[in-house]
Amino acid sequence: MSEVIKAPQSDYSGPVVVDPLTRIEGHLRIEVEVEKGKIKEARSCGTLFRGLETILKGRDPRDAQHFTQRTCGVCTYTHALASTRALEDAINKPIPANATYIRNLVLAMQFLHDHLVHFYALHALDFVDVTAALQADPAKAASMATSISARKVTADDYRAVQTKLKTFVESGQLGPFTNAYFLGGHPAYTLSPELNLIATADYLQALRVQVSSARAMAAFGAKNPHTQFTVGGGVTCYDALTPARIKEFKDLYKLTRDFIEQYYIPDLLAVAGNYKECATYGGTRNFMTCGEFPEAGGERDLQKRWFKPGIIMDRELGTVLPFDQSKIAEHVRHSWYEGDAARAPYQGETKPAFTKMGDTDRYSWLKAPRYNDHAIETGPLAQVLVSYAQGHKAVKPLVDHVLKTLSVGPEALFSTLGRTAARGIETLVIAQQLETWMQEFEDNIVNDKQIVEDYAAPADAKGVGWVNAPRGALSHWLVTDKDAKISNFQLVVPTTWNLGPRDAANVPGPAEEALVGTPVADPKRPVEILRVIHSFDPCIACAVHVIDGETNEVHKFKVL
Repeated sequence: MSEVIKAPQSDYSGPVVVDPLTRIEGHLRIEVEVEKGKIKEARSCGTLFRGLETILKGRDPRDAQHFTQRTCGVCTYTHALASTRALEDAINKPIPANATYIRNLVLAMQFLHDHLVHFYALHALDFVDVTAALQADPAKAASMATSISARKVTADDYRAVQTKLKTFVESGQLGPFTNAYFLGGHPAYTLSPELNLIATADYLQALRVQVSSARAMAAFGAKNPHTQFTVGGGVTCYDALTPARIKEFKDLYKLTRDFIEQYYIPDLLAVAGNYKECATYGGTRNFMTCGEFPEAGGERDLQKRWFKPGIIMDRELGTVLPFDQSKIAEHVRHSWYEGDAARAPYQGETKPAFTKMGDTDRYSWLKAPRYNDHAIETGPLAQVLVSYAQGHKAVKPLVDHVLKTLSVGPEALFSTLGRTAARGIETLVIAQQLETWMQEFEDNIVNDKQIVEDYAAPADAKGVGWVNAPRGALSHWLVTDKDAKISNFQLVVPTTWNLGPRDAANVPGPAEEALVGTPVADPKRPVEILRVIHSFDPCIACAVHVIDGETNEVHKFKVL
């Protein structure tokens, strides 16, 4: 492993609170205890009650997707798909091949959109000092940019970005960068002015490109967010079979893929190469993925997915355990819900019982899912690790390439840096594979135009829908009564897997585990906490208040 340049460390000891650190599902509060400049203990506190499980009781299961999409404002389609797959699992009948192809294509674009938005809009500003870009030499920036990819940029392009940025700074109005991160002079920001300028320019371009990927989803999904084309039995987007609509989707896909290959991945590697210290903290030990992108006819068989499911325990890459949904239970011992018992999702309850904010016993609205009684991380890192260990033909060579480029070993994957890099790897392999899936779909519709089967809602049935969403393993658990109405519905989402609290055995959740040992260079500006938590992709972030444990002074900033 090459030399790691460490940021200056603090010898501060005491509490630090980040509240709220917002995500789409609700607000997140992070409480940590720092000892001599490193986090000794952490609590992840979900501070907003959702209650969708209660809202769904008594409704037609075919309507569930329209409610569950409102769980999130970014990856709404994944919830529609999970609810639809749960219904189809309860129906226990196949769907047309074209429905699977179309669903996969839209889900693939969801990944490209989501991961681009995360890297540039939600995570990059934890590493990029936008104001420092004003000190960059545009000619040097252009030379650096064209050396890391085949992009076509000039010194004039970067001068134009500086001019725009200078206007923001001088006016006191930083536009999208207003309080977006810790301004000026933070010891944990180490990029050169030129790389800061490149990343800032690409941030602005990514805001435009993500619109194209969202439009591609809408080309087949009717609208985005909150797609309208999935039903229990297939899809209803007959326009997806027309040459004009296919061309629209393909053109938008190509624009997105080009940006991923020429900007996102080179930027990720360039930034990561300057923050190798992030490979020394932020890791967890156990990983789970349900796999994704089923083959035609394999919607309900997790083993018939392009990404395979699997479990890795204690970082043992040599052993991938089979995924077994019967080993899942949700704990509420340290959550704001009634009772102490862990329950399998089909028997899950959602009965709120709030105590108080700042309670160290019951301290979160998030439940604590466990796999075989273990806290376990899900998301891009879990999928990449499982695929890498399985020798996935697209994933393994790319992981090896990234490790070689960064001059780090496989152990670096178990970290904040590894989690961020894995998201880029997942994005790239999906972007490249999507072309093959598109061709398979076009070949199939030459002789097969069916996209849906008409199935009734089942009575006295149960089913689970698994989606490996951009943030990880998502599952919706459906139970219907004798009238074919919902009698129980539970959402077990990536946010609860990764950011949930301690369980009945007092074992910390993955994010809490990842924070322990993380250095904090400046307790009044704890960017390292943001780096770790944002690497899990907690959706959108908003106003954050940092409270100094010694003085109770409140430091306010925004994480956008």
